Amino acid sequence: MPTPNNTVTLMINGKTHGQWTNYDIVSDLLTPADDFSVTLGRPVDAVPTAVKEGDKVEVRVGGDTVLSGRIDRVHTTTEKGNKTLTIQGRDDAGILLDCSAPLFNAQDMDLNQIIEKIVKPLGLSKIRIDAAKTNKTHKVQIEPGSRAWDALTQYAEANGVWPWMEPDGTLVVGGPDYTTAPVAELVLRVSGDNNNIKSLEVERNMAARYSEVTGLGQSHTGKHNIKATVKDESLKLSRPLIVTEPDVDSQAEAERKAKKRLADSRLEGLTITAVVQGHRTDDGTLWQPGQRINVLSEPDGIDAVYFLMARTFVGGRGQGTETVLTLKEDGAWVLDADPPKKKQGAGKKDGKKTAHKPSENRKANGQTPVKPKKRRQAKKPKQELQVI
Repeated sequence: MPTPNNTVTLMINGKTHGQWTNYDIVSDLLTPADDFSVTLGRPVDAVPTAVKEGDKVEVRVGGDTVLSGRIDRVHTTTEKGNKTLTIQGRDDAGILLDCSAPLFNAQDMDLNQIIEKIVKPLGLSKIRIDAAKTNKTHKVQIEPGSRAWDALTQYAEANGVWPWMEPDGTLVVGGPDYTTAPVAELVLRVSGDNNNIKSLEVERNMAARYSEVTGLGQSHTGKHNIKATVKDESLKLSRPLIVTEPDVDSQAEAERKAKKRLADSRLEGLTITAVVQGHRTDDGTLWQPGQRINVLSEPDGIDAVYFLMARTFVGGRGQGTETVLTLKEDGAWVLDADPPKKKQGAGKKDGKKTAHKPSENRKANGQTPVKPKKRRQAKKPKQELQVI
């Protein structure tokens, strides 16, 4: 199998820039606007690079685009005969995060109105609705001065979906597809056989967990005494939370909001951080949030499928390339998006097919295949909706 190309370059104004001293490229489904930072050491008398803040940029790993956006900051430091150039930027969600929605009076808006009146005027034109339920939406009230991203997330939280940016600059409103096949297997055995994890951290956190969430609210139309309770049957301790919602139009909306808060609390309960070599899976697919990954760690007693929530590419000239993977419980995030059915063989967020078998990948790389065995799936959240 050919050596994967993990070279990081920036395409700016039609020119390719590379050979970075250091770089890190972050993509996180929970954090708006993926970002990058690259550093280059140069002789003090070198001609300044024609790179300016605000320039459009494509960040590439090998021939694959991993981020499309603009440069936020260009910084130079000169000392002891050397000059250091640092370039930082974010994807096209940056303008939605920074700038206000162009509204001058409060308006009740659905997704199409938010896209037409807020998103598109700020320069985003590639938009994909990736959830079947978004045609049955509840409007949200957008106030003057609201940031564009806040308007999007306000809609998303009310309707059980979430916005993110694809590497090619497409704004997606939808949710994860938990039916796709895992793209790879991460292995950490005590014996060291076929290990491909450099380090693994497992954090279990009770502080953010709740056994039940009760939402209390009233609608702006005057309907009172709206109340809904959602329970997490997997948490045996009694840890209740009561939340007052200022504007809830219906019982169904109260249930969705309570369910969202409970899902968020469960998501905080487990975080697995793995560091692996390179920026790709065994078959050459770039690591990308939204993928599902098999994890086997004998020291931690883990053998299940997890959801890749975030990844960071790290490296530089003369250094090894690494990827930091942040994994969460599979099936615990954005429970109501109901992604539309995809054609057989369709891939995940990076658009590549994901029907991978770890043992076959190892065989192609000359490694000893792992003996197939029945894999235990991570438990899906058991949540009972109860209207009181």
